[in-house]
Amino acid sequence: MLNSSDRIQTTHAGSLPRTPELIAANEAREFEEDGFTFKRTPEYTQLEGEAVADLVARQKALGITVPGDGEYGKAMSSAVDYGAWWSYSFQRVSGLSLDGSNIFTTPPVRSTPGNVRLTSFPDRRDRELFAEAYTDGVETGSGATPFPSTTGPISYIGHEAIANDIANLTSALAASGFTEGFITSIAPGSASRVLNEHYATEEEHIWAWADALHEEYKAITDAGLVVQIDDPSIAENWDQINPEPSIEDYRAFTRIRVEALNYALRDLPEDQIRFHLCWGSWHGPHTTDIELKHIVDLMLEINAGAYSFEAANARHEHEWTVWEETKLPEGKLILPGVIGHATNVVEHPELVAQRIERFASAVGRENVIASTDCGLGGRIHPQIAVAKLEALGRGAELATERLWR
Repeated sequence: MLNSSDRIQTTHAGSLPRTPELIAANEAREFEEDGFTFKRTPEYTQLEGEAVADLVARQKALGITVPGDGEYGKAMSSAVDYGAWWSYSFQRVSGLSLDGSNIFTTPPVRSTPGNVRLTSFPDRRDRELFAEAYTDGVETGSGATPFPSTTGPISYIGHEAIANDIANLTSALAASGFTEGFITSIAPGSASRVLNEHYATEEEHIWAWADALHEEYKAITDAGLVVQIDDPSIAENWDQINPEPSIEDYRAFTRIRVEALNYALRDLPEDQIRFHLCWGSWHGPHTTDIELKHIVDLMLEINAGAYSFEAANARHEHEWTVWEETKLPEGKLILPGVIGHATNVVEHPELVAQRIERFASAVGRENVIASTDCGLGGRIHPQIAVAKLEALGRGAELATERLWR
């Protein structure tokens, strides 16, 4: 994995805006009999490959040094399909089906001390506190992609899909002269946030996902690429537990997910694994987010070579000081978000440089790769996303000039 040995490297959190052509082609695709898996045609595969090649070239022009495929291989049926990062996994495992149940509309559950349970999506504590703001002018619904339930044994069937992702990115990297690139993949703790109607316990359900997803992680690293594990469940679940649990109960609840992820990462090279933590990418107040200081050590228990986290938004930017008090393990890197995904305001390169320099002062310049808070695809206008990536590249150049002068 590249580090910042002689300059500040730059990357992003994964999702980038799709082209209008790719969105239109995605919306025109038909579903398989299961109701949530898209049919793949040779024409779509060719379009997707060409789009990834163009995207990687554009990342280079904007100053991104560790590019990704923009998650173009993950289904997005519209420009604002927030669930693409999650719902793609439904198409790559067996054991799921549409049975009329829905995680977004299930009756709320309540936790008790020592018995932490996730509630349904509409019952998040942040949404309860700001109910008027969340519902003002918003149509109800769960999104473009239907959400299934686990009704049978989970096993991986996405070999063709991940091979296509790998081929597209590998070809694009070679064409643009990159030595490293990454593909995102969901963590077991996040993938398993569908209704479980098959396994005896929640823990069994999570570990079944861990066994299945290991195959996707291994395919990516075997191809010489970096796999980024997306796992909002580590931090975001805090807001989806009602009433608010104790820190101790939540850490115990979360450690199961950390252990399952480490099991899924078994025997894979840490220097080809990076982990992405976020508090949920939706645009909202986020007043009920858990503080980074309560979970940073759990994050560092994950067997990865680098850790990506939100650090640019107004709710978490102050937490850079956590790294003044937290020992970063030897040989590990951090990928702080220095560009936000939740505002249309484009960060000034000077501000980006200042954010980078803060982290460099805390953990060492060579251990910092500048990134975005979360994926930009589907969250801001494509034109603004380009401007933000350009600001990221320019800010990294400014920081490099200062840190190596």
